[in-house]
Amino acid sequence: MPDRDRPPPHLHLVKYQALGNDYLVVDLPDSIGGLPELAVRLCDRHLGIGADGLLAFDPDRLALRVFNPDGSEAEKSGNGLRIAACHAVLEHGAGGEFRVSTRDRSNVVRILAVDEGEVASEVEMGNPVFDPDDWVLIETPAGRVHCRLVSVGNPHCVVFDEPVSEERCRELGPLLERNPRFPQRTNVQLVEVLDPGRARIEIWERGAGHTLASGSSAAAAAAVLIHLGRTQPEVEMMMPGGSLQVRQLPSGSLLQAGPARRVFRAEVDPADLDHLDGTGRLHD
Repeated sequence: MPDRDRPPPHLHLVKYQALGNDYLVVDLPDSIGGLPELAVRLCDRHLGIGADGLLAFDPDRLALRVFNPDGSEAEKSGNGLRIAACHAVLEHGAGGEFRVSTRDRSNVVRILAVDEGEVASEVEMGNPVFDPDDWVLIETPAGRVHCRLVSVGNPHCVVFDEPVSEERCRELGPLLERNPRFPQRTNVQLVEVLDPGRARIEIWERGAGHTLASGSSAAAAAAVLIHLGRTQPEVEMMMPGGSLQVRQLPSGSLLQAGPARRVFRAEVDPADLDHLDGTGRLHD
């Protein structure tokens, strides 16, 4: 009998990218064990395959688990949901409208277009939940930060009045991610409004670091900007890897739309990565 507590000895995985945010997808029951260690080993860009995360997709239940490169499990991922939709279409023949479950909720996915290895989809992210404090000032070794806190199924710290640059994001991101105010850690966005229909963000992703794009970060930053009246209810969120359209329905629910593309398929024996100890370090 196969060991249901561990991934099988031979894994079929597919790599996808959504605006440069790349994930490895494996078809596994969501009850399988050993996934945090597998994520660390597979996602290491120098000693493994390399990715911003591992998605464990259960094709029978349309259920998704999201693991960061450090092995931590995220509640959800906006780009991960669109990648799961792409995977469901290209590898399992899904289409039209369906739901994909994440840790926080069941998410409606609508397929907008299919073009060979690329699928454009729209994902309903649910209603944002804002921190009761309107504005939050957080002291860091890199200075005082002016921000708004919001959850779109996972936590986000949206930072204003800072240079929207990779350099500043890499400086502030790790300090805010692990600030004592966030016992479960947080995602971080530096935001700049360009006009009522466009905004620009740099992203520090919890458990992954600086990333080219993030669907949940785009949705979180857009939710704050719409809430403050700084943009229209539909806004283009521009990131280093590309843009996502985010819109808020009258009900308050957020939708984000954009592409995901299949990069390659591979067969992997996890034992080939046993030279890593499950924390990303080489064995002595």
